[in-house]
Amino acid sequence: MREIIKAEGIITRFGEKVIHNGVDISVKQREIYAILGESGSGKSLLMKEMIMLLTPYAGEIEILGKSLNKISYVDAQKIRADWGVLFQFGALFSSMTIAENIEVQLKEYTNLNKKLRDKLICSKLSLVGLDADVGTLYPSQISGGMVKRAGLARALAMEPKLLFLDEPTSGLDPIGARAFDELIVELRDLLGITVVMITHDLESIYSIVDKMAILADKKIVASGSLDDVLLSTHPFIKSFFKDKIR
Repeated sequence: MREIIKAEGIITRFGEKVIHNGVDISVKQREIYAILGESGSGKSLLMKEMIMLLTPYAGEIEILGKSLNKISYVDAQKIRADWGVLFQFGALFSSMTIAENIEVQLKEYTNLNKKLRDKLICSKLSLVGLDADVGTLYPSQISGGMVKRAGLARALAMEPKLLFLDEPTSGLDPIGARAFDELIVELRDLLGITVVMITHDLESIYSIVDKMAILADKKIVASGSLDDVLLSTHPFIKSFFKDKIR
């Protein structure tokens, strides 16, 4: 399968403080890929660099065949339409209804008329297991689990090839978290998308993640399948996966 994301030699620093010092990552098409790491290791920073919210101090990131280092404004806008992002707490606009939240990208990136946009909104809500009526509600009027699903519907608005998820199951009860995991796998299989997720949820890691990268000591200390990672003797990995390591 082709490489969807390639990051090489990523250095992230703020003044004298170095967060990443030579990070390499490779994500293949249709993988569910997890980025794990100790607190302060820069997992979210790395994702922000991938979605062009931050620029690394050094190194190169290539996504969907485009180098982010050399990308033009026009190409940057095009590639943003090819990925969707679900932030940790949904990041829905509180002053907009759920439908209006989903509609934001459709207005920005397409010339679809209102009738077609409304049809797409209903389709995306259904795709993530929400009734069309939810579209009329505001984020404050729905549960945390529904907020996550609504945020996912917004992330899927442009039918992306790549989906970024930041702690997708945080704040959910165990039943809701496992249902969300199942939804991610179903969407991957149905839409053929590639998923990159930051997570600490061991059940997610054990049940749905294909490959992963572990951030610690300012670099990737292990990567690959769960079995590959468990071969590492790094202290963070031994502590994090202690129930899997004998």
